[in-house]
Amino acid sequence: MKHFLWKTEGKVGVVTLNRPERKNPLTFDSYAELRDFFRSPPKEIKAIVVTGAGGNFCSGGDVHEIIGPLTKMAPPQLLEFTRMTGDLVKAMRHCPQPVIAAIEGVCAGAGAIIAMASDLRYGAPSARTAFLFVRVGLAGCDMGACAILPRIIGQGRAAELLYTGRSMSAEEGLAWGFFNQLGDKPLELAMEMAKELASGPTAAHAITKKLLHEEWNVGVDQAIDMEAVAQAALMENKDFRRAYEAFAAKKKPVFEGD
Repeated sequence: MKHFLWKTEGKVGVVTLNRPERKNPLTFDSYAELRDFFRSPPKEIKAIVVTGAGGNFCSGGDVHEIIGPLTKMAPPQLLEFTRMTGDLVKAMRHCPQPVIAAIEGVCAGAGAIIAMASDLRYGAPSARTAFLFVRVGLAGCDMGACAILPRIIGQGRAAELLYTGRSMSAEEGLAWGFFNQLGDKPLELAMEMAKELASGPTAAHAITKKLLHEEWNVGVDQAIDMEAVAQAALMENKDFRRAYEAFAAKKKPVFEGD
């Protein structure tokens, strides 16, 4: 990757936003590279952690490299940009691997969206999350925020953050369900969870992620039917048989993802 650091630990991959001197802002090129990465992450990787270098997560779109140029663009170019940024969130939601964010310090604008679009979030007490689009004269409805954030923290809380652009403290984020856990070393928490998920039934995790996303838009009866079809298909997998055989032998199952 050109604009980010990438490393692997076993079946876990770590994406590190790496412009620490500017609190890891995004540019046109880094947006596109991140979108392309999540569209086709390495198949051997079973869980992905996203974090930032230098004690901050991401300060959002670079003021000089994105916001300035946007003020001079024609409408077709503006729409091309906003669709491209939205495609990053779509890619994160549709990639089969669980995505886990480890968040310290500044987590603002597009950075807050990347955290929001992740499946799980671990934060440091220093984390300050701000959906600050209103601060630059734009609406809070950016990159799916009006659809996704209320489902995580509730409609009223999401509305407050999106209308005001204020920072959500780490303690608020934990109490409201944005963060799964807080700790002084959120990357370690995220890696611990990523390794646990990577050692699990990864085909099943991919279906869990898929249906968590798709069932937003259906009624309960349809959701139950969707889950019946998905679960029946997974019962044909070798991991299901491995789990049964391990249970019968009073051993811990070793999943291989098939």
